[in-house]
Amino acid sequence: MTKIAWVIDSTAFIDEELISHPDVYTIPITILLDEKEYTEGVDITPTELYEKLKTLKTPPKTSQPSIGAFQELYERLKEKYEIVISVLLSSKLSGTVSSSEQAAQLVDIPVITIDSKILTYPLTRIFKRGIELAESGLQPEAIKNALEELSQTSETYVLIGSLEQLHRSGRMSGVQFLLGSMLNVKPIISIDEGALSVKEKARSERKAKDKIIQLLRKAHEKKPLKEASILYGLHEAEALKWKEELIQEFPDIEFGHYPLGAAIGVHAGENTLGINWFNGLN
Repeated sequence: MTKIAWVIDSTAFIDEELISHPDVYTIPITILLDEKEYTEGVDITPTELYEKLKTLKTPPKTSQPSIGAFQELYERLKEKYEIVISVLLSSKLSGTVSSSEQAAQLVDIPVITIDSKILTYPLTRIFKRGIELAESGLQPEAIKNALEELSQTSETYVLIGSLEQLHRSGRMSGVQFLLGSMLNVKPIISIDEGALSVKEKARSERKAKDKIIQLLRKAHEKKPLKEASILYGLHEAEALKWKEELIQEFPDIEFGHYPLGAAIGVHAGENTLGINWFNGLN
């Protein structure tokens, strides 16, 4: 069996299973707050981030890992592994994929870089699926094809906690922000082909949630889902409350709930709440 090193970026949900896995390596995203740099997962927690966001003088930013950071990691990995598979957040939301691809040309170990076209826990889910496929004996190129196909079946819908924060971070146009804030519109943000887009608009959070539930119901009726993931900013209690509601309506779907993490919190805000599922998981 091919000896594979697995690399994932820190926007993913890094749980104990991944932390303790001997062949998994995390490359961190940098968060810039008032000109001071923080390394996600190392020297700032989501709770600390959200507190700092309240008093910032300048818009917060995130920065992709450099080509050099990837190169250094890949150089280390070639001592123990035959190939590296890096599964990374959407190339339309970050230059992380590009950094990995450029670093791969500078090292003497084969590197397969996979653009997940998503982020946070859904990225984790695709990553874990890759490890499962490798353990079943699938070869690296076949794993790449399978994960890219799986990512195409992902559906993610998010109620952004702070339109102002999304606007300030450069992820939402001025017109969309103005309409949302002035009219008290709650936009439902989806991730389509790796990019953020406004799926629908609702007049309240309740109506927005109902629209998302309709989308979930439609997907479940088309092809029964086994699992779905609730994503949240800082307030786990709100995620659990929605989770209980969804369990009542969809008792045959297993719902998990996962925090978004610090780097995503910079753009989305602490009150963000969303859901993801894969139509291609069975």
